[in-house]
Amino acid sequence: MVFALSERRRMPNAVKILIAGGFGAGKTTMVSAVSETRTLRTEELLTERGVGVDDVSGVSAKRSTTVAMDFGRITLNTDYVLYLFGTPGQERFWFLWDELALGALGAVVLADTRRLADCFAAVDYFERRGTPFIVAVNCFEGADQFEVEEIRLALQLDPAIPILLCDARDKGSSRDMLIGLIDHALQRRLLHAP
Repeated sequence: MVFALSERRRMPNAVKILIAGGFGAGKTTMVSAVSETRTLRTEELLTERGVGVDDVSGVSAKRSTTVAMDFGRITLNTDYVLYLFGTPGQERFWFLWDELALGALGAVVLADTRRLADCFAAVDYFERRGTPFIVAVNCFEGADQFEVEEIRLALQLDPAIPILLCDARDKGSSRDMLIGLIDHALQRRLLHAP
């Protein structure tokens, strides 16, 4: 059977989004919560070899860590598919970020108020690259709660960078973070259009 060009199924546009942040901030959890497919994970157990290397203060219950990336997918419609790449949070794996960031529309930087300084590296990375990003504060149970403007001040963020509160375990909340990022990236694109 021969199909006319207009009858052929079009390939959807791929949109790449990074989920970044510090060690234990909830990146793997967020990708898993929102992905329509089984998430590809590159997790390894934390062992004695990480003692003195991995700072587990505030996340002492954490038993595994991402060593390369997490990967998930969301089909928006016949025109667009989101590909989610969760970055590793530990400094020894940051060399992977350049490859993961290549061609990305933007990033969600997950922040944990118990370890807020851990997201500085991701914020700095995306600011230097000029990559649109939002900060998603993962509201862990039992963690101190802060006003958005207190977090903005602590992270020294430009007022144009959105800060949103989320629960990375919740599909709807994680979806809302992705929508917030896409809105921010599109607004930035419109502002900087020639």
